Amino acid sequence: QVQLVESGGGLVQAGGSLRLSCAASGRTFSSYTMGWFRQAPGKEREFVAAIHRSGRSTYYANFVNGRFTISRDNTKNTVYLQMTSLKPEDTAVYYCAASQINTDYNREYSYAYWGQGTQVTVSS
Repeated sequence: QVQLVESGGGLVQAGGSLRLSCAASGRTFSSYTMGWFRQAPGKEREFVAAIHRSGRSTYYANFVNGRFTISRDNTKNTVYLQMTSLKPEDTAVYYCAASQINTDYNREYSYAYWGQGTQVTVSS
């Protein structure tokens, strides 16, 4: 079992940057594909980015458009989401998730473990 704790959220002005971190418990972090999802008020949760357990492959939602970068450090059991050029529409609760299957990385059902989320608010 994996426990996930996100951090790094906050309030930032449009055009600014934030780096989210997700710390995982357990010894098998490197066996999980890790993903970031987000949920804005009144909207469904949506996929943001994912990274293969090896770190060699990354996947992004179309709306990211080069603004975000997902990375991981398997020695620290941590996955990161570097967000730049933030827009007010990026305002959401951001969730970290872990998956043991290497398919459908952009689907919630692929992820068995979820963090509690961290709030990101982008002001205009």
